[in-house]
Amino acid sequence: MKRATMVQPSSTFVNINKKNLWVSLAIAVLSLCFVPINVSAAVRRHPPQQHHLSRKPSPKLRFGRNGEFKILQVADMHYADGKTTPCEDVLPSQVDGCSDLNTTAFIHRMIEAEKPNFIIFTGDNIYGFDSKDSAKSMDAAFAPAIAARIPWAAVLGNHDQEGTLSREGVMKHIVGLNHTLSQFNPSELHVIDGFGNYNLEVGGVEGSDFVNKSILNLYFLDSGDYSTVPAIPGYGWIKPSQQLWFQRTSAKLRRAYMSPPNAQKSSAPGLVYFHIPLPEVASFDSTNFTGVRQEDIGSASVNSGFFTTLVEAGDVKAVFTGHDHVNDFCGQLTGIQLCYGGGFGYHAYGKAGWPRRARVVVASLEKTEEGGWGTVKSIKTWKRLDDKHLTAIDGEVLWSKKHTGTRRKKHINGSPA
Repeated sequence: MKRATMVQPSSTFVNINKKNLWVSLAIAVLSLCFVPINVSAAVRRHPPQQHHLSRKPSPKLRFGRNGEFKILQVADMHYADGKTTPCEDVLPSQVDGCSDLNTTAFIHRMIEAEKPNFIIFTGDNIYGFDSKDSAKSMDAAFAPAIAARIPWAAVLGNHDQEGTLSREGVMKHIVGLNHTLSQFNPSELHVIDGFGNYNLEVGGVEGSDFVNKSILNLYFLDSGDYSTVPAIPGYGWIKPSQQLWFQRTSAKLRRAYMSPPNAQKSSAPGLVYFHIPLPEVASFDSTNFTGVRQEDIGSASVNSGFFTTLVEAGDVKAVFTGHDHVNDFCGQLTGIQLCYGGGFGYHAYGKAGWPRRARVVVASLEKTEEGGWGTVKSIKTWKRLDDKHLTAIDGEVLWSKKHTGTRRKKHINGSPA
């Protein structure tokens, strides 16, 4: 989260050509100069034995018998102390009685309307500055997902640790909550920057040929809070140690997907979730995205090269972030959709009269020649507004086996067809 700086979208279409790519690569190489600082600092801050927690075996995520897997993204709740925490940036008629409980009610409405298979909270889940007790704030923030017994996961934003718990403490608390699939960090690694770097596999439909194969891969990363390098101002970024973990995990999943039984010819599609948007998001304008841009892009002031890493991996179809509350668009760059969730929480800054919103993503399976469920054929998305009708807007196809980035007609009072 950051305080919004309202801007008018640029009218210049940004072309991605060879010159741009060479510039991006040069920036990525320069950013590696910070590797010794960051990695050595990580070793000092986080001894190997502190880098993962023991967990009970988690239930396997898998596609439903309708051939779909639906994800609800909740971005920037900024939860604090419940009923006593006022709303920010709402209409005068909404001020009286408006609090964190409006955020809670919105989650309940979304769960009832969409019945997601999985919920992902993409950071700034609590607003530490205004929270008297970070643990209690998190318990209340995640309570609707827990009460619904829906599997859920979370990553950290830049405000979660500003209360009574450290960043490490916040992630440890999240990992211990009911029905979460969140992980502290990869158990196989002793040193990695941040807290909450992990992946989850989504298996095929029970009884199908792909029941024991991950056909949709979910990656979660800690994009940090603020720069720890004195010469670099602003927000944090995804560090080389995290990128190396992502590369190795992606390669491992690709090998498994392309191996017997039911060996496939290419990688299973992947979706990536973290809080702070990548610098490349600034390349979009109103001519090449779906949604709205109403504030500056709050990315790090340096480019760590993670977008290039994602492109090289070849499996990632979309990235989902939060942080900039009144931006809610998706745009495609070099075959990857870069999407905002849109501001969800009522104690977060927003824009009066512009409803809070949530993003829904649905992956759908194709039918096999035998009539059973096969692998993923398409990934679609839409948003719902917290208005009287939970209006669904901006439906689009993010990826399909036949084509990508198809803009869909907007639908009212229901999800896109």
